[in-house]
Amino acid sequence: MSDVLTSPRRSRFGKAVGFRVAAVGAAVPERVVDNVDLAHLGCDPEWILSRSGISQRRHAEADTATSDLAVAAAQAALAERPDLLDRVDLLVLGTFTPDTCIPSTACVVQARLGIEAPAMDVTAACAGFAYALVTAGQFLAAGSSDLALVIGADTNSRVVDPADLKTWPLFGDGAGAVLLERSKPDNDTPAGLLSWSLGSDGRGADLLVCPMSGSRQPVTAAGVAAGDQFMKMDGRAVFKWAIRLAEENIRQVVERSGVPLEAVDLFVLHQANLRIIEGIRGSLGLPEERFLVNLDRYGNTSSGSIPLALDEAWRAGTIGPGSTVVICGFGGGLAWGSAVWRL
Repeated sequence: MSDVLTSPRRSRFGKAVGFRVAAVGAAVPERVVDNVDLAHLGCDPEWILSRSGISQRRHAEADTATSDLAVAAAQAALAERPDLLDRVDLLVLGTFTPDTCIPSTACVVQARLGIEAPAMDVTAACAGFAYALVTAGQFLAAGSSDLALVIGADTNSRVVDPADLKTWPLFGDGAGAVLLERSKPDNDTPAGLLSWSLGSDGRGADLLVCPMSGSRQPVTAAGVAAGDQFMKMDGRAVFKWAIRLAEENIRQVVERSGVPLEAVDLFVLHQANLRIIEGIRGSLGLPEERFLVNLDRYGNTSSGSIPLALDEAWRAGTIGPGSTVVICGFGGGLAWGSAVWRL
């Protein structure tokens, strides 16, 4: 795995402009799980906080699936602009915890919302929302979509092993959604993705994996007994990779955007670990107030992480139409995605 840590695969870069954010929404389960609530499993509440920055997370009830969170997040966004429902012509959902292997969760969400549009899942683990956003952005920039609904949603409590005391406390469930509307070209202040970057390095595929979740290892009683249906993560290796990769990729995507680093209004990084965010912030030499952090309340919500944070900043008035935001998602695959996004 040393090659993954020292010689990353190259990223692909591009831009997709000519669209703006019309509305934002988010949804999390009602059940709050504090660190002290995990003590009965053998977890040390103070260790969790000091190692990750996480105080609590949300866990879905037994009858709640990823599609339920995705629909709720989309409805929250549409509540801002109910007039847009009939105009949605594309739905892209980033998730790695789908309701089922077949059909795609996006199709379930599309039917429940009553949208008549193509719908697809994008699977890139914790980079899922970034991949979904760039995918939809290309449709909008090309004129193949006029109004896209992009959702990031994951129900991590279904795939993390409660017996894995180093991994179980890190993850929570949540979803966020954005409505993206094509806009007239503006050469002076274009809206959309001024620069995006996507990359992957399958050499690190085993660093974060659910072994028994597909055609390689079908479900068996022996596999269930061994816990192979649960996520396995080499936290130390992923931590080292994420800090180095994200800082480098953010610098690259900002440089290509033409926007000075100091002119970015807000940095919204994947909420995986406070030490990762602080490490990246320190390397970039930027103050704390330029970085949104909410993982203390929600934990790592994977694909839901970035849009959940965006919704919080949008509703607080920290960002709004015309703001410039840098997003960066990274995780299993190994996959990553960053963008300089003018809302």
